[in-house]
Amino acid sequence: MIPASILGVIAMLLLSLHENLHLMLALLALTAGSAAVAIADVTIDACVAQNSISQPSLAADMQSLCAFSSSVGSLFGYFISGIFVHLLGPMGVFGLMTIPAGLIISVGFLLYEPRMHNTSYTQVKQNFIDAGKAMWTTLRSEDVWGPCLYMYFSLALSLDIREGMFYWYTDSKGGPSFSQESVGFIFSISSGGALLGAILYQYALKDYAFRNLLFWTQLIYGLSGMLDLILVFRLNLKFGIPDYFFVVIVESIAQMTNRLKWMPMLVLSSKLCPSGIEGTFFALLMSIDNVGLLSASWGGGFVLHILRITRTKFDNIWLAILIRNILRIAPLWLLFLVPRADPSSSILPSKNMNSKVAIDTSDIKNVELVSLVHSLEVNS
Repeated sequence: MIPASILGVIAMLLLSLHENLHLMLALLALTAGSAAVAIADVTIDACVAQNSISQPSLAADMQSLCAFSSSVGSLFGYFISGIFVHLLGPMGVFGLMTIPAGLIISVGFLLYEPRMHNTSYTQVKQNFIDAGKAMWTTLRSEDVWGPCLYMYFSLALSLDIREGMFYWYTDSKGGPSFSQESVGFIFSISSGGALLGAILYQYALKDYAFRNLLFWTQLIYGLSGMLDLILVFRLNLKFGIPDYFFVVIVESIAQMTNRLKWMPMLVLSSKLCPSGIEGTFFALLMSIDNVGLLSASWGGGFVLHILRITRTKFDNIWLAILIRNILRIAPLWLLFLVPRADPSSSILPSKNMNSKVAIDTSDIKNVELVSLVHSLEVNS
């Protein structure tokens, strides 16, 4: 966390203090800033995955807390970003971003972990080899590669056609003729849907079995996309619903259903990580998901290209929406790959639960987690 914070601060300072920064240096600084966020994120993911294994009953609660925090941060960022860009300009905003980057260092000081003293290069090399073997052994298990395959196709088949929809929103002929600022404001309001999805999962859906929950969330995610057809065919105007209000509702529902679909996947991913290499393995699972998102982006661009949808031509935008919605439902045929287990049960076979690189954490006292578990036991 400490190196990530330092890297993020340096990257943001470089962007804010040099007005005529060379393009390659600017790209390098932006990459370094993203890397700093990724390092901090995967470290927290490792802690969540480790606690999900040691306290299975709290796995869903921890992911809900992470999702809630992320949604609140996104919503807050959407609202203040435009204000600060207007008041400070882009250079000033980059300078302001050194503050959250610097605050990450406080987490590094507060996060307790066991230290390894007098570790030789040979031991580090052996740990690296053991971690690789443990990851390969875990991936070969049907209980692991099956859910990974489902998560990939669930994301990859949800084609990303937002670029075409964005230009349709701003089209003055067949579209609602929104300004670009209005579209940005609509997206900022609709991000509240993700927050609502995290709350709904925590208080109503977290105890359901993975397969049952993914079935309904995937189905609702696909069917909710049909609301875009109502907008494209302008049927909302026939019912007296203004475009602005209807788009906010549609985007909010899309954000909420996407969050509801994503939450059980995160909980499931955290329970697939063997002890000792939680961070590394969780990062591997998230990289698979990122490949799925990238595939969805490429697939969406390909569909827009085949249907000849451009910045000014939207004759087939309805067909792109229909294809996207059908493909969103297609992963339901692969649900047999997902275990019927619920978030409170263990999924990995016992032989995969512990790796040779596992660190003895019996002396670690996570005060917040112990207090929460103790209170749950007392209340029960």
